[in-house]
Amino acid sequence: MSVAARPQLSHLRALESEAIHVMREVAAEFERPVLLFSGGKDSIVLLRLAEKAFRPAPFPFPLMHVDTGHNFPEVIEFRDRRVTELGERLVVASVQESIDNGRVVEETGPRASRNRLQTVTLLDAIAEHGFDAAFGGARRDEERARAKERVFSFRDDFGQWDPKNQRPELWNLYNGRINNGEHVRVFPLSNWTELDVWEYIDQEQLEVPSIYFSHEREVFKRDGMLYAMSPFAELIDGEEVTTETVRYRTVGDMSCTGGVVSQAQTLDEVVLEIAATRITERGETRADDRVSEAAMEDRKKAGYF
Repeated sequence: MSVAARPQLSHLRALESEAIHVMREVAAEFERPVLLFSGGKDSIVLLRLAEKAFRPAPFPFPLMHVDTGHNFPEVIEFRDRRVTELGERLVVASVQESIDNGRVVEETGPRASRNRLQTVTLLDAIAEHGFDAAFGGARRDEERARAKERVFSFRDDFGQWDPKNQRPELWNLYNGRINNGEHVRVFPLSNWTELDVWEYIDQEQLEVPSIYFSHEREVFKRDGMLYAMSPFAELIDGEEVTTETVRYRTVGDMSCTGGVVSQAQTLDEVVLEIAATRITERGETRADDRVSEAAMEDRKKAGYF
């Protein structure tokens, strides 16, 4: 067979193959991995990749969600249903429990958010369960600090990340050696883009929470973003609640996640919309990334996802 006649891997299949390789490497090198599953699109793709990597056997790791208690109810319903369908074990690390136990102090006021409190809850859960590797769905195109991070992101015994002290990853070789108390965050989707994720979801016909598609919702506008009206929202003088047709590009704490005006009601329409956009999802829809240019990097240094 000539070189020209040989079958070629498509772009998505090449990304899929790389991510499956990463997952299998982690399963082979680490004793107690865990997959972070929020019910969002990136972690939905991770679940599909884990199925392809390990089925028909059960996953060699549990799933874990760091639940702020202020998540979109549609996403929590999807999370629980999907875990039940897979027959896998879900660990829920609760920010509310961290507040109740005095591990963190809840913010107050109209701009309060539990998103930043997740770091302590995550690190406590990793220590409690002895996890030495945690799969996450972060991608390098999300935010500039993400682009600095390797596929294997090492965290010290305080859970902190040092962007200046990372190991080389040549020829897809990953060094999983860690000392007691350290752990690794692993990002199999590092080389994917948001468009790749949606094209893969479309190709695999994966179910996603309904908030990813256009729907009518009561929202209020603040700092150029449309926030969902919820029991956790506190309006500022002059803000009004209106009904808009929106969808969400990312899921998270309702207090800091904005919707985008959209008519995209199918996977094909979402793919076309993402292909046309020139604004990153976190830049358009996550308020906590607008605090400063280094907001994400500062949180990651402290142990954030």
